[in-house]
Amino acid sequence: MTMASTMIVNVRLFDGTALTSSTTVGISDELITTVGGPPPGNTLEGTVDGNGGVLLPGLIDAHVHVDDEDQLQAFLAHGITTVLDMANQKPEITRSLRELPGLPQVFGAGLPASAPGGAHTTKMGFPLGSAVKDGADARRFVAARVRDHADFIKIIVEDPRMPGTKALPADTIAALVQASHSAGLLTVAHAVTSTAVGLAAEAGVDVITHAPMNRSITPGEAVALAARGAALVPTLTMLRGTAGIINARSMFRLLRRLNIAPPVHYENARQSVAVARAAGLAVAAGTDSNSEVGAPWHPRFGSSLHDELELLVDAGLSPAEAIAAATATPARIFGLTDRGAIAPGLRADLLLIRGDPTAEISAARTPAGIWIGGQRVL
Repeated sequence: MTMASTMIVNVRLFDGTALTSSTTVGISDELITTVGGPPPGNTLEGTVDGNGGVLLPGLIDAHVHVDDEDQLQAFLAHGITTVLDMANQKPEITRSLRELPGLPQVFGAGLPASAPGGAHTTKMGFPLGSAVKDGADARRFVAARVRDHADFIKIIVEDPRMPGTKALPADTIAALVQASHSAGLLTVAHAVTSTAVGLAAEAGVDVITHAPMNRSITPGEAVALAARGAALVPTLTMLRGTAGIINARSMFRLLRRLNIAPPVHYENARQSVAVARAAGLAVAAGTDSNSEVGAPWHPRFGSSLHDELELLVDAGLSPAEAIAAATATPARIFGLTDRGAIAPGLRADLLLIRGDPTAEISAARTPAGIWIGGQRVL
């Protein structure tokens, strides 16, 4: 057995559903080596007294757009040790940030698949090569992402009924899913209306990010998604900020009066989370933190994940379920088998909290200690 170089004593652990009694966690190099038992009889040089606090796995933000080290530092300061980048105009940026020592690890999609002539290539700066023409082109797109070392495939699923919107057709979405799965990659769909969610679900997408604001996901839809092991990353922080902006736009108000555009209400996204929970559909916490020009809202790097956890609780998750949504759940969904829990052999990404976040989720906002890869940074 490897001798622990750090012992965190007198802490209660979050085990995925609740807190354990007071125990001890040993760390050596980047890994957790021991969990359980009383503290050592003699105080070791590397002993940290948790003073009865709560030890959480490092938090995971399951939807970000990150561009530089300063943004990663902001995530780390709020206890976030892993981020999932859902699209970047320059995949080389994601690669350069992927393994920076002492900073959150980045997993990313690189370029997202979108419709030719859509907003991502015409307004948001993504290269024309990220547009997918048809099913055959879907295979080209996925092969390119494999060469870019993408960790999953992002698909922009739009509502074709929306005026002026360029949308991938259903058969192209299905081809993207099939090509991704053949390459061993998970698929994530951007879907912000009920029609888009339906298209993504029919194509067999693994993860739906955002939630519809024109109407809630129905119980039947949620049950069907849960039955095949799909998941939802609702990004409530982004949607709450976006809803007011969209409804204030004069063109959208005109289209709505003409019954062309559906009404947009944050409450529909919030209700979708409650429906997902009741159906057993996995919910992961993601913020859509970004500095993108043209993005409708810019959730803050780091602190907005705590906003998201509080909004998830407001939507019906218990505080413990919200913590799981930022730890074990995204780790399971995205196949990050070396993190998301506190157990021997897993990465020593840890967050020490003085209060009890399973009783009051806001307690997670004020960490008393942060470890990333076994190194204490707070």
